[in-house]
Amino acid sequence: MNFIHSMDNPILHTSIEYLKGVGPKRADVLRSDLNIYRFRDLLTHFPFRYIDRSTTILIKNISEDYSSVQLLVKISSIKEIGQPRKKRLLVSAFDESGSIQLVWFKGIKWIKSFIKVGEQYVVFGKPNQYGGKINLNHPEIELAEKNKNKIGTLQPVYHSTEKLSSFGLHSKGIENLMRTLLAQVSNVIPPTLSKYIEQKNNFPSLRNAYANIHFPEDQKILQKSIFRLKYEELFFLQLGMTRQKISTQKRSKGYLFENVGKLFNNFFSDYLPFELTNAQKRVIKEIRKDLGSGSHMNRLLQGDVGSGKTLVAVLTILLSLDNGFQACLMAPTEILANQHFKTIESFLKPLGIHISLLTGSVKKSDRRVIHESLENGSLDILVGTHALLEDKVKFKNLGLAIIDEQHRFGVAQRAQLWKKNILPPHVLVMTATPIPRTLAMTFYGDLEVSVIDELPPGRKPINTIHRFDSSRLKVFQFIEDEIKKGHQVYIVYPLIEESEKLDYKDLMDGYESIVRRFPLPEFKVSIVHGKMKPEAKDYEMSQFVSGKTQIMVATTVIEVGVDVPNASLMIIESSEKFGLSQLHQLRGRVGRGADKSYCILMSGYKLSNEAKIRLETMVRTNDGFEISEQDLKIRGPGDVMGTQQSGVLDFKLANLAKDGQLVQLAKIDVDELLKRDGDLSSSQNQSIKIELARQMKLKPNWSNIS
Repeated sequence: MNFIHSMDNPILHTSIEYLKGVGPKRADVLRSDLNIYRFRDLLTHFPFRYIDRSTTILIKNISEDYSSVQLLVKISSIKEIGQPRKKRLLVSAFDESGSIQLVWFKGIKWIKSFIKVGEQYVVFGKPNQYGGKINLNHPEIELAEKNKNKIGTLQPVYHSTEKLSSFGLHSKGIENLMRTLLAQVSNVIPPTLSKYIEQKNNFPSLRNAYANIHFPEDQKILQKSIFRLKYEELFFLQLGMTRQKISTQKRSKGYLFENVGKLFNNFFSDYLPFELTNAQKRVIKEIRKDLGSGSHMNRLLQGDVGSGKTLVAVLTILLSLDNGFQACLMAPTEILANQHFKTIESFLKPLGIHISLLTGSVKKSDRRVIHESLENGSLDILVGTHALLEDKVKFKNLGLAIIDEQHRFGVAQRAQLWKKNILPPHVLVMTATPIPRTLAMTFYGDLEVSVIDELPPGRKPINTIHRFDSSRLKVFQFIEDEIKKGHQVYIVYPLIEESEKLDYKDLMDGYESIVRRFPLPEFKVSIVHGKMKPEAKDYEMSQFVSGKTQIMVATTVIEVGVDVPNASLMIIESSEKFGLSQLHQLRGRVGRGADKSYCILMSGYKLSNEAKIRLETMVRTNDGFEISEQDLKIRGPGDVMGTQQSGVLDFKLANLAKDGQLVQLAKIDVDELLKRDGDLSSSQNQSIKIELARQMKLKPNWSNIS
């Protein structure tokens, strides 16, 4: 899906082979190498950089440091040398400061016929050193007189390929095609935005934007053109998703939860484990409003590790039960499902609520009981993994589905929960992976977003330190000091699938050195990794959770789901191999109790620039949202959201990591437009309506994304 601009004029749908200078053979290569099929595809093949052709320099000022130079010279001599098969054309040129040699190895016949001694030319090329002198190999050359009339002074540079170049479609060849195309279609590019939006944002017309992104007169007009075209990509994406959300809300009836009843009130007044933060209160108010509206709730709940999302989930579940409905919570792993089950069960035990756990490990006989009690309504809450999606799992009256870490489930999987009742249950999606604001606005445009942006009182920030491998003995001493205070320690090793054997060796070597340094009976060490059988893994985990072992040596399996308030120290080995969000998730395993907690990032001395930025960011801040913004800058939106291969964000120009303000500007304009003219029926918005209809044909179905 390409967010390209409305060009429904038939000329713009013309097959590329019919553009003058293309033909069938070149058209085949343009299709295979650049996905250029029609005129409009070529029009949106934008330059990736520009060469400033507005200034010339003197020959005496040239050095090899220049990537390219432009000269204004006269020709003094033309000489052909070498054997017939190894001919060279040597052209001597001069200006007021000195002389230079221009050299051609190919196209000699044509160049020789074109250049005349005594004429003045503009020459452009890369300087090379040969025989102690600077020369230019295969420079571009044009009569000075002709160059004066050239459109623009910034020369576009286009992506090409070796195959395209062999057909004469190197950057210069594509530039020539672009000039031909613009001359032919410039007057038939229809508007895409309303005059109101263009004037409000001081945009050039779409025709001017296209002309000036390819052949800009100067930097200022180039930036204005790029700004307008980026804005359109972001505007139409958000317009489509916002209209989809409004339409879904109108269309999708939801169960009406009118009562805030006995269960909710009892729990709130007598059993609340700690005072709610203002952020939690705000989010619960937003959820209650959704559930009481009669429309289907589709809400994303973002909150950092330890911000109290589970308590919000529990209160939402109680609203469901108070209104005569069942609830379910689905988690991506057994560990996390177990964790949720134990937490929710401990919260709700005093209220006599019936709750069960369903995962792949549950025995057949126990499953049968769960299935029966779900169908007869005696089971109030079911917590589990994707086992909840099986056809055998039938609810009597499911009113609420909570999905944790939803990016780990496919859209089709999540949609299966919708079929578990006559009307789809209300959906609350939770994530502890903070999503940058710009991504939340674009990816979750069809979801209402709630954010818990403060930690419960008493939670102390985790002190994060970066240490090189040479400080290992000091780090071991620090581990011992923490254990003597009665605390527990995680030591995590990376797990990268491509080098599993190497990682396993690192883990086992690390484990052996830990056991040597912290021997029995004074110290007890657990180990957990992916090659262990589930029962062995569970046993080691339970030993650590119950405090029988003081050190847990593990791979990233402990990233989510392990909650040990007594653990005060997280050591991440080879921390340079981890991504920012993973480092942040791992760090969130400590700092869950009242004691001061620490995270030590161990690394070697050889660090890439990106690794340095990641480690510096972790040391500087505990704020998950700041970390997610930095992660976005480093990795880009596709990697952060796991959509790199899906085409969801196939922008031509916009970059969510850098264009946050533009995302917000487009969102403000979309909201204002839909307030004034929700169905885009007014005459001034017809160009927007036509363009949106065209783009919606190109996009996947965003409707039931969560």
